[in-house]
Parts: sequence; C-alpha cells; structure tokens
Amino acid sequence: MQWERPDRSIIALVSCPGGFTGRTPVLPVETPNWNHVEPVNAVLEDLLGVPTSVLRLLSVDGGRVPFGGVVTYHVEAHGEPDRPHLTPAPEPAPEAEHRLPWARLGGPAELVRWADGVITRTGPAVQVRTWNLSSVHRLPTADGPVWLKAVPPFFADEGAVIRMVAAHDPTLVPEVIASAPGRVLLSQAEGGNCRHLTPEMVERVVPRWVAVQHALAGEPRLSSSVVPMPSFGLPDTLTHGDFHPGNWRTGGAVIDWSDAVWGHPALDACRAVEHGGPAIRDHFRKVWSEAWLAHRPDSRPLEALEVAARASRLHNAVKYQVFLDNIEASERVYHEGDPQAELRAVRELAR
Repeated sequence: MQWERPDRSIIALVSCPGGFTGRTPVLPVETPNWNHVEPVNAVLEDLLGVPTSVLRLLSVDGGRVPFGGVVTYHVEAHGEPDRPHLTPAPEPAPEAEHRLPWARLGGPAELVRWADGVITRTGPAVQVRTWNLSSVHRLPTADGPVWLKAVPPFFADEGAVIRMVAAHDPTLVPEVIASAPGRVLLSQAEGGNCRHLTPEMVERVVPRWVAVQHALAGEPRLSSSVVPMPSFGLPDTLTHGDFHPGNWRTGGAVIDWSDAVWGHPALDACRAVEHGGPAIRDHFRKVWSEAWLAHRPDSRPLEALEVAARASRLHNAVKYQVFLDNIEASERVYHEGDPQAELRAVRELAR
C-alpha cells in the first residue's frame, strides 16, 4: 500500500524592517514538503499584504519527515505587514550556531541583489525552496527563468562541477550563467523530473554520464569519498553524489551537483538503482555496465555494483552525519536518524 503524504499547515513568526511583529494563525498551504516555500509565501502575501521570504524552519508538530504537520517558520516581511492578522509571540533567536546566510534577516534579499548584478529580471524573484542544504529562487527574464541557488560551505562548488561536466557534454547540465563561492546562477534545465524512471530515460542519460566520467577519470579535482572500494577495472572519477532520478530532467540534463565528490562511479549507479525501483533495476544495470564496457573492456562493472551497494550506503551515512554536524539545531529534524538508517541498510546487505 502506497503511503500518502499528509497535508501541511504553517505558522509564520514574522519580522519586518521595523522589527519583530508577531505570529500568524495556522494557515493551510498547497504542498506537503517542508522546504517547498513558494506556496508559503503566496499564502502569507495574501494575508499580510506584503511580499515575504521564509528564513528557516523553527519547529514541526506532526507530519512525517519531510512532509505534513503544522510547520512553524521564521519569515521576513519585505514591508510593513497587516498587523491585525498577527498576535504576540516570542521573537526567534537572532543568531544560532551553524545558521546559514540565507536563513538570516536580509539573507534572501542579498542573494537576489547578487543575481540582479548579472541578469535583468522581468518580474519578482520567487523563493521556491529553502532549508539547511540550499536556497533556491526562480528569477524571470526575457529569455526564460533563471535559477539562483545557494548551498552551505561543506558542499562542492556547483558552478565549477557543472563546468567540468559541460567541457565534455554541455547537454548533460544546465548552463552556468554566473557563480561565486556558495552560490550559482543557472539556466533552465528543460523538462520535469524523472522520479518515475523509464527505460528510455536510462538509455538517454546513463551512457552520456558514463562517457563524461570516463573522460574525467584521473587525479582528484575536488574532495574524495571517504569510502574506498576495489576498482574492478573502473577509475575513480567525478561522481554526482545524489544521482537519483529526481535529479534527472526529461529533457536529458542532470541537476543538483552540490553533493559531487571524487569516487568510484558505481556509487552513482547504486544511488539511481535505490530510487529507481525494482521495475527498472535490471535494465539500469545492463545499460550502465554496457556503457562502461564500451570504454573499459577489461572492467567488471557488474561485480563493482555488488560491492558498491554497501559502499554507497556507507557513503550516505557519512554524508548525513556531516549534515547533522554542520546545520542549525532546529533543522536537524530533516536528517535525524538518517546515518543510522543507512548503517542498518548496510547490515541487511551484508547478511
């Protein structure tokens, strides 16, 4: 039986240029995902009469990570809000350990100002997502939407990684319009996500990505995975780091490269297989192994996948612990228990 994602309601603790103003009543929003804040800002603008930006999640009552329940956020109003809709409440803490720049007052606006120094917008910036791992805005331009993304300092330089891939296959990634430490401006990657992966999309994306990995193989050009594994004739190279089908676009590009590390390419394959589901698993293994054999005829890619199933889970456990060690306490709710879940999965595979 498929689990249904619960509805989400929100409470906003609102600050404005004049200071903290209070809290809203409980308000329903359209989507369940805690980090999807575009509908949150739409509901709040209707209520308060001014545009808003969500700064960070403060608490959740109910739901199931990362969906549903009553979610309380700290929100910045860009102007004087309609105060009759607000009631007194304690002001959120002005600072905390590991708070990210976009989670502070003025943070989202500073990101948009940076982007405005590069592009010409034709309408308001739309804050789409925000949480401890990224801030994402959609910016309208005459040539179509541009995406403004910021990430924490423990992630890879996404602009540099995308340029590395684009040097060998520019159709596999969105175009980098501009980048700076911790932030990047990207062109639109056409199409929707591929969460319901098809054989056709596997055949479209996987051989192209393998060809790029083959071309990039060699000395590490960014941080390496802490989980070593035997080569089976395959090289260490650039890995996407979160190669699940939700990060593939039906137009043929792959997005969200901030998890990238240097490592064994089977780590990416296992991530895709984990999320692709049983119906696609055998086809993915066949396409991936044949792609590598075309470049490395003496390699043993199917053997590599067997070992990588455990290595991938260990890699994930370390990655999730890095998240927990480096994010603000109130947002640890997104990742609590994830390292332990990955280690349990390793034990099950070892059996």
